[in-house]
Amino acid sequence: MSAAGMQIRLARAADLDAVVRLERAAAEAPHWAEVEYAAMLVAGMDALRRCLFVAETERGLVGFAVGKVIGVGTRSSAELESVAVDLEARRGGVGRALCFAVIGWCREQGAETMELEVRAASAGAIALYGGLGFIAVGRRRGYYVAPADDAVLMRLKLANGG
Repeated sequence: MSAAGMQIRLARAADLDAVVRLERAAAEAPHWAEVEYAAMLVAGMDALRRCLFVAETERGLVGFAVGKVIGVGTRSSAELESVAVDLEARRGGVGRALCFAVIGWCREQGAETMELEVRAASAGAIALYGGLGFIAVGRRRGYYVAPADDAVLMRLKLANGG
């Protein structure tokens, strides 16, 4: 699938069922309660801000990504919490476009750095993140279960101070 004809946008309440379906179908995605996704749609001005972007084509939603910014002001940091793409839409630019959207949103929120954790066995995801400028900065042994795997910690500099 090509990224042509794809729209990346912030999720709306009407997208929640499709987001949860996509997440449940992606074994490697963190599995959160639907209420957690719904909370991401409520704009809060506290110390934790989250975004939920979706990728939409003529087939409907084909992916989503979650990011968060922690802190306010010059010491804000961000995390790319989750990226999930429909199996049939993978390797077509969907994940990359979603990551760009989350990175841009976090940068707009003032975050100086962005971090993520990725399964060590996910060579494709590690290559995607590396292509976006993330660098491996550590490893958490035995971090993931079902299936068991290490987490590779990666970081991206978003601002001059990061």
